[in-house]
Amino acid sequence: MKNILQNIKEIISSGKKAALCIIIETKGSSPRKAGSKMIVFEDGRIEGTVGGGSLEMQVIKNALQVISNREPKKFIYDLDNDMDMNCGGYTEVYIEPVLPQQQLFIFGAGHIGKALAKYAPDFGFAITIIDNREGLEKEFDQNKIRFLNKEYVEATKEIEFTEQSFIVIVTPKHAYDEDVLAICAKKQFAYLGMIGSKNKVALARKRMLSENILSEEELDKVDMPIGIKFNAQTSEEIAISILAKLIDRKNRKNL
Repeated sequence: MKNILQNIKEIISSGKKAALCIIIETKGSSPRKAGSKMIVFEDGRIEGTVGGGSLEMQVIKNALQVISNREPKKFIYDLDNDMDMNCGGYTEVYIEPVLPQQQLFIFGAGHIGKALAKYAPDFGFAITIIDNREGLEKEFDQNKIRFLNKEYVEATKEIEFTEQSFIVIVTPKHAYDEDVLAICAKKQFAYLGMIGSKNKVALARKRMLSENILSEEELDKVDMPIGIKFNAQTSEEIAISILAKLIDRKNRKNL
């Protein structure tokens, strides 16, 4: 098996889910000793081994449960009574989910977009910022944040959004916001939000329905006005309200 840290790094960047299984204690006769490791992928594939046989089959089953629940757990396996392995011992296995970073696409590199890009990486988001203005990329650390200097509509057509993508629309113009929304609302996503006052949002919704741009069902999936409701006034406070909504969505079990 490749270096375990390299494996985990590749899993996190791949967008796939897995679980790391480590034998932490054994007693009596057991097929593998403490420190043995195995990675179980969400499709049931494995790398490494914790001993094979019925023990490994049960660990794989429990690892898939851990991936689904997104919470680490310790399991104790009685190799004689529970596993029918006639080993006369037991094995403790710690299983921890290895989950991909959530991709966060921020349309607009203004004050709010910049503040959101500053805070979001600390909460498990991999950031891509899209802005059509020249020179703004110099304000971001390109080693940590991907910056696309493209027209917004062009970018929406090029980016491969998935059901785990988070999309925040905070461009400098209402027209840009609505153009991006019209396309992104028909894509896969985990979260889609657009900034705007209640009046702006109401007008945008009315226009998109009357012109058959988006359906009622599609619009109902959009968080607009974006973020949680509290008395946010500065750009950084608004960014925090948006981030709070992103964290809430990210931490739901079905992602």
